[in-house]
Amino acid sequence: MQIGNRELKKIRELVYASTGITLGDKKDMMIKNRLNKLFQTYSEIESLEDLTRKLKNDTFKEIFINTFTTNKTHFFREGHHFEDLRNRVLPGLASRSGSVQIYCSASSTGEEPYSIAMTCAESKASAKQAHLQYRIVSSDIDTNVLRRAQEGIYSFSPDNTPFPAWINPTKYFKRRLLDDQKEEFLIKAKEGLKQQMEFMQMNLFDTAYPFGKEEFDVIFCRNVLIYFEIPDQQKILKRLFSHLKPGGTLYLGHSESPLNLSNYVQNLGQNIFVKQRPMP
Repeated sequence: MQIGNRELKKIRELVYASTGITLGDKKDMMIKNRLNKLFQTYSEIESLEDLTRKLKNDTFKEIFINTFTTNKTHFFREGHHFEDLRNRVLPGLASRSGSVQIYCSASSTGEEPYSIAMTCAESKASAKQAHLQYRIVSSDIDTNVLRRAQEGIYSFSPDNTPFPAWINPTKYFKRRLLDDQKEEFLIKAKEGLKQQMEFMQMNLFDTAYPFGKEEFDVIFCRNVLIYFEIPDQQKILKRLFSHLKPGGTLYLGHSESPLNLSNYVQNLGQNIFVKQRPMP
């Protein structure tokens, strides 16, 4: 199938309808490349009409969504948020309740929620808070990256460590390849770390989320809002905010804004926001 302006426009519409993600004109080459790979796998698709019909199949729709999502992440990305979680948020929660509920949206291949889990474990150990219990719920729309996150297997290079100085990776990961001559090898998350985490498929574009009102003490929503138009960002933030406890912390990506939440949060800087009161 030839991919011209008509096809690009239709793909943008289908991606938006399925995910809420907006693919701008600068994404034309990416759309063509990913669409061609899809066509190579499904040779029976010879037209936009064929593609639209096939999207009625839930299994293919999942594959279509996975094809057009972007997954860029690494351990302890924007490390100041993990410093704030470790030094301010967790000690305060431990002294008040001893239980911490954290939600990580758009968790991709899992580096972010594993970074959260390690931060919780380090805070618990350093402050001798044996009673501290934490639960980390992570979601993504892409089922492929969720499977990788659940496996918890990553490439690791000692010469380019992604971990801050206060993290000893051998506490949380075991080496998969034992050849010491390799400059890069695989690491796998230990079961003790994985037991604190839940992974689920979820679309932030959905009109409702499967969480309780004011369920979470902390919400990470970083570097995902940028893929949505401003009106949709506002709707997503409002829904997330309804699941954040009063006094809870919201972390956004460095290029993202609280938008319509601005009057309901305390801005601590570095895109760290504390919920002061619920939105009406």
